Amino acid sequence: MDAWVVGVAGAWGAASSGVAAALLVPRLAREGGAGRWWVAALVGGAAAGVIGWRVGARPEAAVWLLLVPVAVVLAAVDLRVFRLPDVLTLPAAGGTAALLGAASLLPRQHGSWTHALLGAAVLAAFYGLLFLISPAGMGLGDVKLALTLGLVLGWSGWRTVVTGTFAGFLAAGLVAAALLVARKADRKTALPFGPAMLFGALVGLALNG
Repeated sequence: MDAWVVGVAGAWGAASSGVAAALLVPRLAREGGAGRWWVAALVGGAAAGVIGWRVGARPEAAVWLLLVPVAVVLAAVDLRVFRLPDVLTLPAAGGTAALLGAASLLPRQHGSWTHALLGAAVLAAFYGLLFLISPAGMGLGDVKLALTLGLVLGWSGWRTVVTGTFAGFLAAGLVAAALLVARKADRKTALPFGPAMLFGALVGLALNG
């Protein structure tokens, strides 16, 4: 791990996420003002720093870093309006698949494009099943986001897919439990799941990327 990689990655994550949040979140959430762009910058910088620390200067790191501002905007919008916009989720999936295909041809990459595609299919099918079982608890936007996260996690193998998915559900459960204890929510309160999915994917990369 080179310190300069972490620094550059963190700076990119902070700058790109802050700008993306200021420009896109008010429009996608249909709210006025630039929102808390500085929170987005902090979150994006931290996430990108983790990627730089864990993945280093490998080709796939560029793909993960390009996804950071997209992930931050998606999380911010989902937290505000309980929706993951198709205008971001679908292009993110297609772009990630294409970029990973290119990365698989480069030296020093540590992953499999085939595993990434299979990961996308399996994770999307899993979330699709959850959506069919409980549409109130799992949104169609979560299913579409699972395509991108399946690509990201699947690139490093099935262990990463399982770790990242489990971490997402664990994070969502802990947040829900904390809100219940604090009496900020009850068992019928709807909570956005996208941010937990994204956090889980970052954990999966950090542990197995």
